[in-house]
Amino acid sequence: MKHSQKHLSAGLIALAALFSVAPISAWAATAPVLGTAASFAVLSVGTAVPPSTAADATAAVTTTGAVITGDVGSAGAVTLTGSTINGNVILSGALANTGSTFTGTSSPLPVQVINDFNTAYNNYAAIPCTGTLDTAYTGAALTLIPGVYCNDAAVTFTDSTLTLDALGNANAVWIFKIGTLGTGALTGTNFSVILANGAQSCNVSWWVAEASTMTTSGFNGDILAGAAITLTGLAGTTTPFNGDIMAKAGVTVTDITVLGCNAGGTGTGGSGGHCGHDNDGHDNDGHDNDGHDKDGHDKDGHDKDGHDKDGHDKDGHDKDGHNSHSNPFGSNDDHDGNSGHKNSKK
Repeated sequence: MKHSQKHLSAGLIALAALFSVAPISAWAATAPVLGTAASFAVLSVGTAVPPSTAADATAAVTTTGAVITGDVGSAGAVTLTGSTINGNVILSGALANTGSTFTGTSSPLPVQVINDFNTAYNNYAAIPCTGTLDTAYTGAALTLIPGVYCNDAAVTFTDSTLTLDALGNANAVWIFKIGTLGTGALTGTNFSVILANGAQSCNVSWWVAEASTMTTSGFNGDILAGAAITLTGLAGTTTPFNGDIMAKAGVTVTDITVLGCNAGGTGTGGSGGHCGHDNDGHDNDGHDNDGHDKDGHDKDGHDKDGHDKDGHDKDGHDKDGHNSHSNPFGSNDDHDGNSGHKNSKK
């Protein structure tokens, strides 16, 4: 073999090795801490500048037929109708209650909570993107490995399923950023976010420049919105939302079951669960954010037979030998098994 050919072959081998490990390491991200705002499952901080303990008319929480595990906070009013709050209601405005139960109340919402949320919201905005989201998904089945996925405007999911594959790492992180140029809403109708291979709902964050509206959508992840959040489930039965709901404007929750990240419960959605994060950087399940137990051991989250509950091997392949993971640079636009590559980063 000629000298130049040897160098070319060595270079190709090295390049292949680089890309073979990139999905696990290069696309890792760390979510900003929420500080004192982390204890709230539902939070409306308003837009008053500077924040104060006085009631803010731009903030409000309204629940109807909801079951919420975690504290509810509002820099303005709170209106509860036929709801169960397994936590405290902390507010700066008036409380209106019709047939609802809650642990206790206190006033006002501390200014530190508002400041901590705003700091975290701004820190999310500064995180670089590693992949892109399409503007609209209809009837789509999308699988994404950990990363930071962005769209510079609005994103809509309709009759679609998003599977988040942790590749066996229970500390894998997904950050979705909607409206990175300053405007853009997140909308979902019959939209399901499913956790797979050890994914945790509290390691999933949705940063939204403007409003977020979810209708009859089973959801996993925190939403931090720059405008109002409206969640509507199926009438007569509750639709699951595993994560925290936080907005700079009003939050409306109807026929939704909310399991906040510090509630310590078990979320739904495939083989993934629900974890709460302490302010010291450790998960409530005893694992650090670097993916290790406090005693230095990893947890692989796989069944004893080497397969995850959704039928994938530890190497990321289905039992029929096909790879189930999406392109880390973007989404799977083709629904016939081919992935659409997106090389641009927003």
